[in-house]
Amino acid sequence: MNKGKFPWSRITLACLFFLGTVTARPQYTMPAVMDTASIQTQLDYLQERTRIYNDFRAIRDDIFLKMKTNVTDSLHKEKQEVERLSGELSGQNVKIENLNTELSRAREERDQAIRTKDSFSLFGLEVQKGVYHTIVWIVVVGLLIVGVLLFLMFKRSYAVTIQTRKELESIREEYEEYRKTSREKYEKLVVSHHNEIMKLKRS
Repeated sequence: MNKGKFPWSRITLACLFFLGTVTARPQYTMPAVMDTASIQTQLDYLQERTRIYNDFRAIRDDIFLKMKTNVTDSLHKEKQEVERLSGELSGQNVKIENLNTELSRAREERDQAIRTKDSFSLFGLEVQKGVYHTIVWIVVVGLLIVGVLLFLMFKRSYAVTIQTRKELESIREEYEEYRKTSREKYEKLVVSHHNEIMKLKRS
């Protein structure tokens, strides 16, 4: 080799080798549990399978992003369920108000019937007071039964809504805590890596 000729070919090969080493990343397979299991099961899986270094838990970035997507999707579905239940609850409230109106009207008719004569004309027919009272009470009892059933349905829907909100809040708190912990771990790893690089440069 001539002493005056600069070894460009060797430098080029060295740069290509260095770039290949830096950009090469290991290929990992996403665990099946991250696609099929519940959020709680996924968290348990991460707790069991991830390692702890100096009180910090290390987690692969792709799994963290997958977990973040799963939690976001779950929150979105729960929000849609809450909105659906709220819509049903509003419908039940309207039905209960209508039934209360019907019940008030039936009671007014009953009171008016008590003040009338023993017999009177109804739709062109002579009706006994006792018969009329019987009809009114049948209507009232029927409305009361329907009202009780709707109230029970409303109570159940309300309980489901409250439970769903609690679960959403719990999931949100767990997610925020998990995100905070992951961020702290990542920052500590970056600092540790930086310190190691500085030590190597000094040596």
